[in-house]
Amino acid sequence: MRKFRVKVDKEKCIGCGSCVSICNNFYLKGGKAEVKKEVITEKEYDNNLEAAELCPVNAITIEEIKEKEKKKK
Repeated sequence: MRKFRVKVDKEKCIGCGSCVSICNNFYLKGGKAEVKKEVITEKEYDNNLEAAELCPVNAITIEEIKEKEKKKK
């Protein structure tokens, strides 16, 4: 099963809460979005992707974790 890493760029984030309203993997802390779970599964991908696509400043990135990287951990 593929895994993905979700990140929020705090410099870009404007704390609008769009991600929080669409996906329970995000919450606001100190006026900025935070990720509850940085590594997600394929099952969680679509919901997190929807939150990333709704972000008006493109502060959320999702990247696939490659096999080599998984083995290092």
